[in-house]
Amino acid sequence: MKTASERLRAGLAAGAVLVTLLWAAQVHPSARPDELIGAAAHLSGLLAGYGILVMLFLMARVPAVEHGVGADRLARWHAFGGRWVLVLCGAHGMFALVVYALRTGTDLLTATGAMFRYPALIAAFAGGALLAGAGLISARAVRRRVSHEAWRGVHLLTYLAAALGFVHQLAGPDVAVTAFTTWFWALLHTVVGVLLAWYRAIVPVRQALRHGLRVASVEHEGPGVVSVTIQGDRLRELRAEPGQFFRWRFLRGGLWHTALPFSLSAPARDDRLRITVKALGGHSRRVRGLRPGTRVLATGPFGALTGRRRTRPKVLLIAGGIGITPMRALFESLPASPGDLTLLYRAGDADQLVLRAELEAIAASRKAALHYLVGRSDAAYDPLAPQALHALVPDLVDRDVYLCGPPGMADATTTSLLRAGVPSARIHSECFTY
Repeated sequence: MKTASERLRAGLAAGAVLVTLLWAAQVHPSARPDELIGAAAHLSGLLAGYGILVMLFLMARVPAVEHGVGADRLARWHAFGGRWVLVLCGAHGMFALVVYALRTGTDLLTATGAMFRYPALIAAFAGGALLAGAGLISARAVRRRVSHEAWRGVHLLTYLAAALGFVHQLAGPDVAVTAFTTWFWALLHTVVGVLLAWYRAIVPVRQALRHGLRVASVEHEGPGVVSVTIQGDRLRELRAEPGQFFRWRFLRGGLWHTALPFSLSAPARDDRLRITVKALGGHSRRVRGLRPGTRVLATGPFGALTGRRRTRPKVLLIAGGIGITPMRALFESLPASPGDLTLLYRAGDADQLVLRAELEAIAASRKAALHYLVGRSDAAYDPLAPQALHALVPDLVDRDVYLCGPPGMADATTTSLLRAGVPSARIHSECFTY
């Protein structure tokens, strides 16, 4: 039986095939250079338009998709697909320019100036420039130097880029060739637009009005770390599971305009949800200043790092840094016999261990194993190396492994687990970066 990820990939690939067939049905076979280049321009343009729709859909926060595939995997697909969309947009623009120059008998510079007399082409250029800006700021070398706020602000402009691209597509020969293709293309854009508006705007407001979410308390947990308890009505209706996260929008100055993804750090109970936040950026630092009574908009729950992924009686949880938050919730809630549940908590020093008293109380009450792996990693010391993992958890290969931590730690630990003999299908992880 196919997984949710495989079904989604198959569906997206089928859409790309359908778009290619739409192009093929309109192609007039010819060996003339201008016809060949024109055909390439049309195909790259159609696939670029479809790719933009896919990128928006992947980030529409549709619960069924995020629960089945995982938010981190969707984000990786979005980043990977975005690169190809930029390539297709660039190819489409270059092919279109060359074929226009060939058919008008002008040079490329003159052709460029002539094409800018058409409003639809101006819209296409503006949309492409906005997409290129989003791609540039997402490049690894640039992204490390910009704030999350700046990155997010540039990415919001991609909605405008998609709209400008749609205007260009409706005026082009491929989409507007028949009433059916125009209707079909408009329907695709409408569906994606409705999903974006519903799940990114309407649902958070509706949940806020229905559940009346407010900050109940803010408690200091350690250097730069606080736990925020959110209280509301009928929270059981949200069906939040340990290991999942919400996107939180706190309605106070400096925070209201950004939805922040934070995992639950304890199972939901008594109409209360709790998150534990470490100050890593401007927004997360402002969370420490929240006051009881602050209104909250929340979208979710999201994430597939839940007990539903479990396939074995024995479970190993591995947390790095503030990645302890979903692991702490799972540590308390996953059904397990004494000795079948183990938590490894990796931190650079003892001061970085948060929720320590809670973890030790859970371990004692459940007769579960808890190991703190403290110290800086170097060539001589890696507590998550394959040999070290086997020493700590002799029956490692018989367990499901849940993993959450910083990207570098998560990647290195996944590699160690695979080298230690744990099948990839039993390694469950989510990693959140922007």
